[in-house]
Amino acid sequence: MNNLLILGGGTAGAMMANKLRKALDRKDWKITIVDKDKTHYYQPGFLFIPFGIYKEQDVIKPKAKFFPTGVEVIFANTEKINADGNSVTLEGGRILSYDYLIIATGTEIRPDQTPGMKDKLWYKNIFDFYTLEGALALEQVLKTWQGGKLVVAITDLPIKCPVAPLEFVFLAEAFFTKKSMRNKVDITFVTPLSGAFTKPIATQMLSKLLTTKNIKVVTDFYIERIDNEKKKLISYDEKEIAFDLLAIVPLNMGDKVIARSGLGDDMNYVPTDKYTLQSKAHNNIFVIGDATDLPTSKAGSVAHFAGDILFENILNTIKGNSLIASFDGHANCFIETGYGKGTLIDFNYDTEPLPGAYPVPIIGPFMLLKNNRLNHYGKLIFKWIYWYFLPTGRKLPVKSEMTMSGKRKPK
Repeated sequence: MNNLLILGGGTAGAMMANKLRKALDRKDWKITIVDKDKTHYYQPGFLFIPFGIYKEQDVIKPKAKFFPTGVEVIFANTEKINADGNSVTLEGGRILSYDYLIIATGTEIRPDQTPGMKDKLWYKNIFDFYTLEGALALEQVLKTWQGGKLVVAITDLPIKCPVAPLEFVFLAEAFFTKKSMRNKVDITFVTPLSGAFTKPIATQMLSKLLTTKNIKVVTDFYIERIDNEKKKLISYDEKEIAFDLLAIVPLNMGDKVIARSGLGDDMNYVPTDKYTLQSKAHNNIFVIGDATDLPTSKAGSVAHFAGDILFENILNTIKGNSLIASFDGHANCFIETGYGKGTLIDFNYDTEPLPGAYPVPIIGPFMLLKNNRLNHYGKLIFKWIYWYFLPTGRKLPVKSEMTMSGKRKPK
């Protein structure tokens, strides 16, 4: 009996379990999933909770709901991966052997890594919105907040869903406008990037939106510490930004088990071949989702598109064939911009977000880098698409590879 072990039962791990359980003969292959948490979170929904758009029940389901029959599920903490010995040690000492390992352990926020972040103002004046707890706590504060300096800041990159902080400031601007108190709130977006986004064409479009909505942008700001007494962000070059309410994206890092196992970089992400999704250090280990060090977004769409490639390459490896499937870094994301509107970006390793139509060239129905109501509805519909398609491994009617058909590069 061959053993396929999957560490992590979130979006990417559940998806691969579903795909591979259908493809591998149960007489020959045992598939095991190990996860430390029994709850599956729809993380894109956390963004909507502070503004009362979603409730807690909208973003959680039992993880077991998404695991296929015929797969052993173990809910436990993973103590260490012994890559040279093809085994994993669980908390308590249980050892699992594997022939092939898929690492899908994701990423987590680490507010403890920034001095002053998780100090006396944590969940009083300083909040994250990348966890359910943070989003719910921030919702309670926003219900009665009387205004002042709202700062939305990114500590460092990479982060899960890179556009979420931008969406937050857009939704906040609309939220306070609807409460007839926009004139009482000064909104500032703080980023270590040199612009609103990582790519120039999308940055130009999003920057215009921010300007139109009177949202200040501070770029090239690398947070070194937070002064709780003076309520200020302090950068490494001693620049300061004052706040009354801070919604912050803490440093994102890979799971601690990656560090304990000596398999990661300094951010606990696993060095991964960006095309084959194979570990650069071990041929029988593959990596998917936020656990990788791939130069693309840490987002559900990336995990979904990469999943098709990983599926092919694992089957090729088992058969002794070459890893011919190649991931192009395809990512796309709806960006909520407030007032019932949104935009959409579609890109990969080599091509930045461009104007055009998606998923069908010319027809769409969604228009890339356009701010309209249909894209907003696409964002809302994505929650249903996510629950039904992504963790279950079902095929979406879109190609895993990005296409240039219907796209155009502005002059």
